[in-house]
Amino acid sequence: MDTKQAWKDSLEIIKISVSPAIFSTWFLQTHLSSLKDLGERVTAEVGCPTSFAKNTIESRYFGLVQDSLIKVLGKNCDLIFAVKENPDKIKHTDGVVSPLFTEEKEDEGFLERLQRARIRPSFTFENFAVSSSNQMAHAAAQAVSQSLGSAYNPLFIWGGVGVGKTHLMVSVGNHTLKINPNKKVLFCTGEDFTNDIVEGIRNKTTQAFRNKYRRLDLLLIDDIQFIAGKDTVQEEFFHTFNAVTSAGGQIILTSDRPPSEISKLEERLRSRFEAGLIVDVAPPDFELRCAITQIKAKEKGLDITSDQAQMIAANIESARKIEGILTRLLTEVHIKKSPITNDSIESALGKDSDAGAQIVRKSPQEVTDAVSKYYQVGKRLILGESRARPIARPRQILMYLLRTQLGIPLEEVGRLVGGRDHTTVMHAVEKVTQLATNDVQIREDILKIKQTI
Repeated sequence: MDTKQAWKDSLEIIKISVSPAIFSTWFLQTHLSSLKDLGERVTAEVGCPTSFAKNTIESRYFGLVQDSLIKVLGKNCDLIFAVKENPDKIKHTDGVVSPLFTEEKEDEGFLERLQRARIRPSFTFENFAVSSSNQMAHAAAQAVSQSLGSAYNPLFIWGGVGVGKTHLMVSVGNHTLKINPNKKVLFCTGEDFTNDIVEGIRNKTTQAFRNKYRRLDLLLIDDIQFIAGKDTVQEEFFHTFNAVTSAGGQIILTSDRPPSEISKLEERLRSRFEAGLIVDVAPPDFELRCAITQIKAKEKGLDITSDQAQMIAANIESARKIEGILTRLLTEVHIKKSPITNDSIESALGKDSDAGAQIVRKSPQEVTDAVSKYYQVGKRLILGESRARPIARPRQILMYLLRTQLGIPLEEVGRLVGGRDHTTVMHAVEKVTQLATNDVQIREDILKIKQTI
């Protein structure tokens, strides 16, 4: 049997059943490493690029892969998943690569070009994890990188903190310099742009400023909302915008809100921003956070299992907070000279400085009210002695939120929740941490409670 053709046909079936984001993230780098015909049955071994990809596909898409192979082979199929590198390393023509990447060493000349353009080498399309929350923004950025100045100009990406706006924008610059070293690319923040104007006026070097910005092929500005309300800066940016776009250059902007909601932004700038493509990036869902955790861990040289990645992703909503947790774990590995354990992850999650998307300083009373209202259980029952599950579970989640979100010491949490000792609180935090790793409903409950607060 031709393993390549069989797997190609199977992937075509899988492609119809899942979103493009899921297909490119998990299946594009897989291959069929072997097929054994046992008469009435076939044993198929599917090669995956990493252990994380293997565990995810095996746990979430086993039935889908098995059904697709049965249709292609016409026989019942037994599946084995293994971490194996694809010997052929096929280059896909659509340019989409799984974010569970293999690192490539860059030449010094390319790194110098990135440095001059103020672009971080690690911000690439290859290590940007894609899911439904950022799929449209990712597709738009890739389209722009293939055709500067003509696909979407300007491209305006907006979203909350730590959702990947800057990563996407800088990836366009990275890709541009890789395929065309002669392109003039510059990344800056709205504050940098403002400071350069102030410096130019102060030192009477305004022409040098204009030469720097107006002759670019690709201008990337992060946090453009910073220029709102600054008349001179907006005037200069208006002319810079016109100069770059009229010469066929591309402009990409990011902000924490859409143009229509940026107060004190000049109407002529707002209209130009809205003339291009405006895309938003939503907070990452659980699957995307798992992929981000694995990618960031690999970048830092941390060896974590898929279960540990899921534990981190289940308890933290922000990509930046995930990076903070991994940095803490890396420090512990270097100091203690020991591998990462579930206990060390739970300890890191319990530190208020690096806890998940923290609730803006709310009182314990407000958090208690939110949990009570969400589960429709009276506060007296939650703080009481009942051990019935409909009451005990909300109580444990309350302890978890007070500890991880408000950073309240264990003893104080115990005092607030009916006078319990710190070991009871510790058990509750560990229990909910584990439940959030595996139970979708618990994750949704915690997220909705945070949103109500």
